[in-house]
Amino acid sequence: MSKPKITLYVDVVSPFCYMGFYALQNFPVFQQCDITYVPIFLGGLMKACNNVAPISIKNKDKWINIERKRWSQLLNIPISDNAPPGFPINTISIQRVLASLSLTHPQSLPSAISLFFQNFWVHYTEPTKPENLLALVSTIVGGEEEAKKVLESSKGDEAKKKLAANTELSFKDGAFGLPWFVATSSKGETEGFWGVDHMGQLCDFLELDRPKTRGWKALL
Repeated sequence: MSKPKITLYVDVVSPFCYMGFYALQNFPVFQQCDITYVPIFLGGLMKACNNVAPISIKNKDKWINIERKRWSQLLNIPISDNAPPGFPINTISIQRVLASLSLTHPQSLPSAISLFFQNFWVHYTEPTKPENLLALVSTIVGGEEEAKKVLESSKGDEAKKKLAANTELSFKDGAFGLPWFVATSSKGETEGFWGVDHMGQLCDFLELDRPKTRGWKALL
């Protein structure tokens, strides 16, 4: 029987996607899974679905900020008390960098996603600002010269088409928001799961033993 597989679609603008990513990276229960991360543009997915950003809905805009702090505390995931200034911020430049890295430095993609999430949701450092973006990519690829190549590549047609194709794939895989997990069991069965609060069902489907902590008891 093959190992369980999880694909997570990623846009760093989503705090709940950050929590889903953090869980897959750090929670022991997922260490037995093959995990793939796919950068998309959440704005494009929302448009394809005719979906509305939670922050644009009256009352939900306040609730969603409280909710992200509740779940981060329950699951012991570090996150800032406040959303980034001007949230939601257009992350197309970051997402194209991630798409470019998936083509040129695929082995660096998980660490790149982690670094951008850290600089977006744990300690905001204006990662979309050109000089800050260069500094972050330099850290990822080991130097400024290589980082400049990645940034230049991210502005080209190949990276743009890759991000658009990834976004279309997430839609075809049933996504309407993030985090969207596509899970394939060791039996070869595949299902999609939405939201941090449904990671319990994700584990049940993959026949993984849920942790016994209080946060996991709250998960569906």
